[in-house]
Amino acid sequence: MSLFSRFCACVLALAAALPAFAAQVEVHDPVMAKEGNKYYLFSTGPGITFYSSSDMSSWKPEGRVFAGEPTWARQAAPTFNDHIWAPDIYHHKGKYYLYYSVSGFGKNTSGIGVTTNTTLDPRAPNYKWEDQGMVLQSIPGRDLWNAIDSHVIDDEQGTPWMSFGSFWSGLKLVKLDASRTRLAEPQEWHTIARRDRSAFEADIEPGSGHIEAPFIFRKNGWYYLFASWDLCCKGKDSTYKVVVGRAKSVTGPYLDRRGVDMAKGGGSIVIQGDRDWKGLGHNSAYTFEGKDVMVLHAYESADRYKQKLKVLEMKWDGEGWPVLDQADLNRYQSVRLP
Repeated sequence: MSLFSRFCACVLALAAALPAFAAQVEVHDPVMAKEGNKYYLFSTGPGITFYSSSDMSSWKPEGRVFAGEPTWARQAAPTFNDHIWAPDIYHHKGKYYLYYSVSGFGKNTSGIGVTTNTTLDPRAPNYKWEDQGMVLQSIPGRDLWNAIDSHVIDDEQGTPWMSFGSFWSGLKLVKLDASRTRLAEPQEWHTIARRDRSAFEADIEPGSGHIEAPFIFRKNGWYYLFASWDLCCKGKDSTYKVVVGRAKSVTGPYLDRRGVDMAKGGGSIVIQGDRDWKGLGHNSAYTFEGKDVMVLHAYESADRYKQKLKVLEMKWDGEGWPVLDQADLNRYQSVRLP
């Protein structure tokens, strides 16, 4: 066999041995859940696009959650165009809650809604999403916050809390009632993270406080608040990065590695872009099969800066802070589960 033939044979054998390239799934704002032996991935898009996988590597498109637009969407966002943002998937007592956002781009004419289902498997006989309507709304001139990018977590007493926010005055936390579809009464609100915003910026503008996409992850007695700093969705000019702080209580204060409160501008960088990948952010975090993973999107410079799914193993240093390996961004499969 010639040297060239041997080289070709080796290349073909290597290609056959490698798993599917997880980053080839083109998504924004990915969140994930596992039901049975399948993983389900939800992302921003018309009607909320979703996928299924048995290994978090090869993903099968499953269509849309919404066949049409939510009935309340144009009430909250008159310029809504069926592009539903930033889903969050949450499970409680046999029911799945899929929170989602509608908005006008760059405006806080926004609302967070929720739809429910008893299964994530679109082939199951009981598969049916039932929209529960709007949970929370932001109105320009009334609110200096933006009702998008939600995430729901139960505290140690089982009380549900929704974190959310993008730009304006930062990230908020609000208590939900037992139905998980409405705010609790009396209402309880907290500011959990923010960045400086000029007092001279008009209240109707997003402003210079570049922070959004909160996600709270419980681990070893701590609540870890992840957030995205800077700018998404600008291809090669994207500057998104993931930061973190932690607290003993879900309501905070969330302090970074230096002890600075995230509500006062604090935040420690977990991962950010490099030459090959830009705009890493809008993350979620989970424990699957005994391994902690971070799920996020990034823009691949080698593929005209298209947005791609990244699933990275999340480890912990001696002081209990999350650590990601930057080299995992360029590996074919970052996480190997048993």
